[in-house]
Amino acid sequence: MSKPHILQVGPYPEWDQAPLDAAFVAHRYFEAADKATFLAEVGPQVRGIATRGELGANAAMIAACPQLEVISVYGVGYDAVDLEACRARGIRVTNTPDVLTNDVADLGVAMMLMQSRGMLGAESWVRDGSWATKGLYPLKRRVWGRRAGVLGLGRIGYEVAKRLAGFDMQIAYSDVSPKDYAAGWDFVADPVALAARSDFLFVTLAASAATRHIVGKEVIAALGPEGMLINISRASNIDEGALLDALETGALGSAALDVFEGEPKLNPRFLSLPNVLLQPHHASGTVETRKAMGQLVRDNLSAHFEGRPLPTPVL
Repeated sequence: MSKPHILQVGPYPEWDQAPLDAAFVAHRYFEAADKATFLAEVGPQVRGIATRGELGANAAMIAACPQLEVISVYGVGYDAVDLEACRARGIRVTNTPDVLTNDVADLGVAMMLMQSRGMLGAESWVRDGSWATKGLYPLKRRVWGRRAGVLGLGRIGYEVAKRLAGFDMQIAYSDVSPKDYAAGWDFVADPVALAARSDFLFVTLAASAATRHIVGKEVIAALGPEGMLINISRASNIDEGALLDALETGALGSAALDVFEGEPKLNPRFLSLPNVLLQPHHASGTVETRKAMGQLVRDNLSAHFEGRPLPTPVL
């Protein structure tokens, strides 16, 4: 039996590449110098697309693959996949939830701790001799016992809140409705009201057209000059222009960000700000989780082509 042809949109680690090549004929879109010509040549053979969350699959790519049946996303976010084009043609879409949930939650909490306690600056304080010449490091702010807001109490938001509970924090959340599994945490329907009662606001909701810039001027202003914004979701959930303005003027106290518009070429205004912690979109970046994500990408593709139920469908 011949191997199904797939379009591989971006590179994967070798531990994923080898089994992917063994199971499928993988056409490496990311290596093509002339991508339009490459798609025109291989598109008619392609039955599946293996992509990454930030790369997705746009309408033009989907249209270039008339035999396309399934798109398997390496990552939990699938907002970069044109779902309308997929629905119109009955194309299945999968992602890799759950396997990365705990690592993402860990990094979000770690960023809160690092930023609140000034840990990067403190390390430099030791290394550059400031401790010996200037004395004690400037005082920072505590985390335990303070107020945390979680915007989006899905898989990742729930795990973040569980970790925050270990710091005896006062936890509230916003979502489309109250959650049965959130006993003891306050439901606040309005994101602005959630921000107003939070010292730390975690953005953990899935990205969609409805959530684009949900964290805008009003939410940021409500969080205020003592507040911290932590984003481990998608960049589109935050109005970056409003965020940068607030960080530059002090209208927002600080931010800790793992995602950015146009990444990895983020807005250079971020680079000169002392009150923002910048991370390279690596919340799921552990060996264990990335191996599990790659396996799930292949499992979804194999299940589809073998006529079995998809492990983690989104469409």
